[in-house]
Amino acid sequence: MCTQYLFCVLVDAMKRNYIHTFVSVDCVVFGFDNENLNILLVKREKEPTTEFKNMKLPGSLIYNDEDVDDAANRVLYELTGIRRMSLRQFRCFASPDRARNVEDQKWLDKEYQPNINRLITVAYLSLCKIDRKLVNISKYKDSVWLPISELPQMPFDHNLIVEESLSEIRKWVESEPVVIFELLPSKFTISQVRKLYEAIYNKKIDVRNFHKKIAAMPYVVALNEKQQNVSHRAARYYKFDKTIYNKR
Repeated sequence: MCTQYLFCVLVDAMKRNYIHTFVSVDCVVFGFDNENLNILLVKREKEPTTEFKNMKLPGSLIYNDEDVDDAANRVLYELTGIRRMSLRQFRCFASPDRARNVEDQKWLDKEYQPNINRLITVAYLSLCKIDRKLVNISKYKDSVWLPISELPQMPFDHNLIVEESLSEIRKWVESEPVVIFELLPSKFTISQVRKLYEAIYNKKIDVRNFHKKIAAMPYVVALNEKQQNVSHRAARYYKFDKTIYNKR
């Protein structure tokens, strides 16, 4: 009897340690504007605030009958109007302290009603051409492309998520350099490519060595076209040739 009682007490204690949790998705969308690496953010408050205050990553709780990948695609479709954006799941963030901030808890209570004492998020990463027209049909009417150099202090652990996503992109570039061209326009200059690398790695790159590196890529093809109406020496345009890349 004593053994059975102790077992019941132990089971009851274990049950009390289980968390009452919800699962969400958060999407990190990067775009390049020929000068800066930008990130797509939304404003979580409708009332007037100072510029970029209360900006956050686009995200949502997952619906009852929804797959986690479908939830991420839903969030970005509502924000951009683009269906089936290229999304990669890269990490789960589950620290017990994610939603401990009082202001974050108030926002959760207002936004979703249920008493959430633990919020786990699955983070997704996407690279998007910033010149592509975005159609915002989400509940977040205020969205903005913001240079990562001007990133504000965001709620929850969204700054950490952005930091980890940059580390993830660097891994992609090292193992599969072609991903860099997902951020560039259809025709680009070598200077634009260099600036993008500098933004991703947050450091200056030697111009001469970088040109040699790009010239060694057979799938980066020079065009018979140069910049027009520029105050400096016109640079040649290049394009990424996917056919040549695939043959490799």
